[in-house]
Amino acid sequence: MISETHGIITSKTEVSNISVNGLWLLCNDHEYFLPYEEFPWFRDAPVKHVFHLEEPHSGHLYWPDLDVDLSLEVIQHPERFPLVATTES
Repeated sequence: MISETHGIITSKTEVSNISVNGLWLLCNDHEYFLPYEEFPWFRDAPVKHVFHLEEPHSGHLYWPDLDVDLSLEVIQHPERFPLVATTES
């Protein structure tokens, strides 16, 4: 017998791995790599703080212990959001 009721989707956002070059984030069945060069807040952070991740609302990620807020757009397109201010000549 096949049930007509589907289960509840339990996919959540989580840090799935930390490496010497960055961290891997699993969000909405997509995996993202956040290199420390583009996301330096995580480089020297304690592991427990990196894994303590909240998603206050869809597409908005927050690491409360690090006071880091990132949107999925920033993660997907870091080149659009440079971390270094530029000066005009």
